[in-house]
Amino acid sequence: MTELQKLTDWLWQSREALLVGTLVAVGLVGLMIIARAIGHRMVRRDPGTLGWSGVIGRVLSKTSLAFMAIAAIDIVLNYAGPPARIERLSNVAFIIAFALQAAIWARELILGVIGTRVGERPGETTLGNAMGVIRVLVSVAVFAIAIIVILDNLGVNVTALVAGLGIGGIAIGLAAQGIFSDLFAALAILFDRPFRRGDTIRFDTTTGTVEKIGLKTTRLTSLTGERVIMANTKLLEREIRNLAEGHERQETLRFGLTYQTPSDKLERVAQIAREVVEAQPGCTLHRCVLVAFGASSLDHELLFRHVGLDADVLFAKRAAIIIALLRRFAEEGIEFAYPTQTTFTAAPDGRLVMPYAAPAQPQ
Repeated sequence: MTELQKLTDWLWQSREALLVGTLVAVGLVGLMIIARAIGHRMVRRDPGTLGWSGVIGRVLSKTSLAFMAIAAIDIVLNYAGPPARIERLSNVAFIIAFALQAAIWARELILGVIGTRVGERPGETTLGNAMGVIRVLVSVAVFAIAIIVILDNLGVNVTALVAGLGIGGIAIGLAAQGIFSDLFAALAILFDRPFRRGDTIRFDTTTGTVEKIGLKTTRLTSLTGERVIMANTKLLEREIRNLAEGHERQETLRFGLTYQTPSDKLERVAQIAREVVEAQPGCTLHRCVLVAFGASSLDHELLFRHVGLDADVLFAKRAAIIIALLRRFAEEGIEFAYPTQTTFTAAPDGRLVMPYAAPAQPQ
């Protein structure tokens, strides 16, 4: 009996199983086609893939027709119990198709999740310039895993291959240790979001606005106009103060008054400070207290809060508060101290000659 006759006999004997398998396959393929269409609609509704609906839609829309066809054939043949050679070919084709399709789904899901964190629309991204490299790395990783799975299911010993890839990966990692450390630091900024583009941050003695978060470095524009470029790894090792977080800023002014200031006027300092600070819209006094006996002054600390994050507005109101304090203290006869040193001179008879006039005696 020829191979053609065997195939014809099998088809005739398995006609009912083939019919049931075909119906099941048509139903499953129909569901996949509907899911694919829904995915395309979700992508059109959220083209930037900035939301979870866009991520799921992009994954569903990447279901290929070739995978559907191969899956349908494998379902039909599993119901019919085909000859060993046909069954083997069907299983191999399904393994290859499913591994590649799973790699595509995984790639789209990973990139979609990263896209929701990064933002892929121009002007809204923090690591948009790094997305090209991230796409390549993710694609290489998922398709390498897919190829290993395919080879393993085909009976190939992949142990040596995996070991070789591991050794090669270690060598590449050691050679590009600095690049990868900055890349992972950039991803840490991406997911943890200690700051974003446009935020004003302060670290060490530098204060600036974040202009660009790149693959290796972060670029800031300082308050004095210089461009500051900082490696992502070094930046995250520092204590960063994000001045854009919250809804208000807190500022401290320190000043000293002369020791000759009467106690009743010292008691009025806090009230004067409150009136001056609260005369500025959006500013409230937190405290104004005498904090220390300085070398040549009575040291005070004034702390106020300002609603809003605009640094220029804050500096303008801070300057207005300082000028108003100068004016009010001058009206009240309260003098600011400056570094001084008093010298006492002894007369020939040993009496001290006072460096200032003695107070007038009451009549």
